[in-house]
Amino acid sequence: GIKWMSSLEAKFEDAKDKKPTAEKLERLRREKINRFRNQHRINIQGTDLPDPIATFDQLQKEYKVHPKIMENIQAAGFHVPTPIQMQAIPVMLHGRELLASAPTGSGKTLAFCIPLLTYLKQPRNKGFRALIISPTRELASQTHRELVKLAEGTGFRIHMIHKAAEAAKKFGPKSSKKF
Repeated sequence: GIKWMSSLEAKFEDAKDKKPTAEKLERLRREKINRFRNQHRINIQGTDLPDPIATFDQLQKEYKVHPKIMENIQAAGFHVPTPIQMQAIPVMLHGRELLASAPTGSGKTLAFCIPLLTYLKQPRNKGFRALIISPTRELASQTHRELVKLAEGTGFRIHMIHKAAEAAKKFGPKSSKKF
């Protein structure tokens, strides 16, 4: 037989038959993420990239960032991540390499310090476990200051080394051989 129906009924019937497929849901999710990146002027290249975060709370939920680090982020007055932090932190927490560029004062230091401390997990008595090289003393001081604030209460020891001779005195005569 022939089934007669109005065009409105036909549209309703078509809509009932079309259940959201996994492909369609993934496409919608990708579109949402792309809108978010465009809205925050985040330009990114690469394959299989992690999604950006919209809040610092997502770090604890999705990436298990140490609760004390999360407290220190809030205590420092950081409530919403900046665009560089939104994308760079997840990329680094996924163990990916990153080359990032952002204006002065945009939060780059925090963007690499949070993943660094998260990757180290907890303090160990094994010497230097991470090294940050800065082109200027001013930038080294800024990075040191931010890391000290971020790592407060976690047990990590943060040091700034200006000269190798000073380091040998500070950490012992055999330190240059150990590390």
